[in-house]
Amino acid sequence: MSTNEQLASSVCGDAAAHAEPADATTRQATLIEPLARPLSGAVRVPGDKSISHRSVLFSAMAEGTSHVSGVLDSADVRSSIGAVRALGAEVNLEKRPDGSLAGDIRGWGGLGPSQPEGAIDCGNSGTTVRLLMGVLAPWGITVELTGDDSLRRRPMRRIAAPLELMGARFAPEGATTLPLSITGTRGLAAISYDSPVASAQLKTAILLAGIFASGTTSVHEPAPSRNHTELMLPGFGVDVEAAPGEASVAGGQSLHACDVDVPGDPSSAAFMACAAALRPDSAIDIENVSLNEARIGFARVLERMGADIALKPTGSAGEEPCGTISVSYVEHLHSCEVVGREIASLVDEIPVLALVAAHAEGTTVFHEVGELRVKETDRLAAILEGLSKLGVRAWAEGDDLHIEGKPGLVVPEGLVFDSLGDHRLAMTWSLVGFTGAHPVSIRDFEAVRVSYPGFRADIERLAK
Repeated sequence: MSTNEQLASSVCGDAAAHAEPADATTRQATLIEPLARPLSGAVRVPGDKSISHRSVLFSAMAEGTSHVSGVLDSADVRSSIGAVRALGAEVNLEKRPDGSLAGDIRGWGGLGPSQPEGAIDCGNSGTTVRLLMGVLAPWGITVELTGDDSLRRRPMRRIAAPLELMGARFAPEGATTLPLSITGTRGLAAISYDSPVASAQLKTAILLAGIFASGTTSVHEPAPSRNHTELMLPGFGVDVEAAPGEASVAGGQSLHACDVDVPGDPSSAAFMACAAALRPDSAIDIENVSLNEARIGFARVLERMGADIALKPTGSAGEEPCGTISVSYVEHLHSCEVVGREIASLVDEIPVLALVAAHAEGTTVFHEVGELRVKETDRLAAILEGLSKLGVRAWAEGDDLHIEGKPGLVVPEGLVFDSLGDHRLAMTWSLVGFTGAHPVSIRDFEAVRVSYPGFRADIERLAK
């Protein structure tokens, strides 16, 4: 079987692997042992997941053949690869020695996507399905979109509603979750949309549809969200007007092939950074990471908590600034407040930042984190449950998360955490074991495959 066939066949298998079994007691638990030594040395985390998705999807939309490199090889990104292949793009990616994917993607360009033979299964990937809605809206085909049990519980109406205003149709009418079908139209109308949430997925779906609409489409957000789309589209020949919290695109444009080099994922880097902040005597460099200001909120929070963390720019990947994140252990951390306008820049890192806050002096507050309830799992509830196992007092007041830290926190013996199939939770609770004094068990630890397949190997190598 060729590499591309393996990638294609793995999409359905990974989606099935991330479907949540009914009985938690029957799921495999992985034992995480304390690290024998401090973390030391340099590491490169996998390619950025958000940029990897966009490199695949935008290349598929473009006229001509794009070359992509540094693409994250994970279950989520394979969902995007499988989706664009089903829609007619030619994808020829091979695995590199560093574990990334690189190669060519020939897009459908002005011909538009092909009618797929069946439903497109997006596995556990919210980015895949939500961006696909914007990709499909300008074309006269009907496509059914579905996913695993977790994805079928996540909200989709926030994406469908503005696309309906532009002229796309969804069935069942008013559907809020998957599965659903989208029927596009070549007669899309531009809109000016005031988004109720700061969401890069929502913004991107609207902008991708707006490229083919009549008039200028604009999106206004209550707070700035990730801007990878605005940075990447000009490389594909699409002019985008952007400012913090605002973006617009004129209709009548088209995408043309370009080369994309994907930098390291800041969200993955955050787990390494927090591990070094928690394990005494650690000092590490995380190299070739995107230092996009919309993605490094976690570093600013760690800095305010007293962590020894430094960001050192070294260059760029396209329009994405890149560099090294250096972190060294300090004995005393203290609490801080994280306000609502910061949340979009660190929402995926809140679980691991909450674990750091559990070790800090004082009460840390994360404001306006209601979005955590509709991630791969209810991450807010999971954080509260996990911290309670550590004997840490934590509570929610409305959409605010409060954590009363315990400096010198001693982890109880025999703890078992449930990742609930959520990659961010799997990595967060594993740090309890890696950086503590006693082993812990993690149910569904293999969920890390969604974003960081080599996470355990990398962290253990840094401790040798």
